Amino acid sequence: MLNNTVIAMWSGPRNLSTALMRSFGNRSDVTSILDEPFYASYLVSTNKDHPMKEEVIHSQLNNIDDVKKQCQSRNNGITYQKHMTHHIIDNDFSWMDSITNCFLIRNPEMVVHSFMKSWSVGEFEDIGFQKQFDIYNYVKKNINDNPPIIDASRLRSNPEQVLSKFCKIIDIEWDNNMLEWSAGLKDYDGIWAKHWYPSVMNSTSFKPDTNNSIKLSDNEKRIVDLAMPIYEELYKRAI
Repeated sequence: MLNNTVIAMWSGPRNLSTALMRSFGNRSDVTSILDEPFYASYLVSTNKDHPMKEEVIHSQLNNIDDVKKQCQSRNNGITYQKHMTHHIIDNDFSWMDSITNCFLIRNPEMVVHSFMKSWSVGEFEDIGFQKQFDIYNYVKKNINDNPPIIDASRLRSNPEQVLSKFCKIIDIEWDNNMLEWSAGLKDYDGIWAKHWYPSVMNSTSFKPDTNNSIKLSDNEKRIVDLAMPIYEELYKRAI
């Protein structure tokens, strides 16, 4: 009998989320992948001037209630959903009750440094830490008192250990194919991939973080200071 688990991976931008999507996409039992399904509805609702805005809006469902229904549907096989937490513009999380909610975190210094390279006018709410914490607290209180959390640096340092433990926690079989994937665009990538995914398109596996020092502007430091307490709280519970 096929496992029809729906995995919702709640992340912010520049969190290694696309590489993790590649990892799950290389499993033989993953039959459906949704790449940031709330992106279009987020742009319609907020009117944010993101790169490729019109292309994104026309590439997806853009009514938030329609997207919620889409995310609840099950297939003959595992469904993997890569979510950006800040794309959830309301506080009705009840639709999440029937899916397996998981969290991907990363040190905000690395997030902000990477994010600002692609979109220099970003603000604290654009990196999703507060909304991720809100969703985490909802899941913890109402669905699973110990939802799995993956830390991006730990994942990069020891992918087999982290991912095999994660698979055990969510009750799916470990698959060694998760450790490597082919380079290039994937058919499940969002239309925005050519702007946001250039580095991951060249990747074929997880690589350890470099130890290069990060220089942040005063504005970037301000955003990091707002995000760091949330990251530290979630990091305590990470795999």
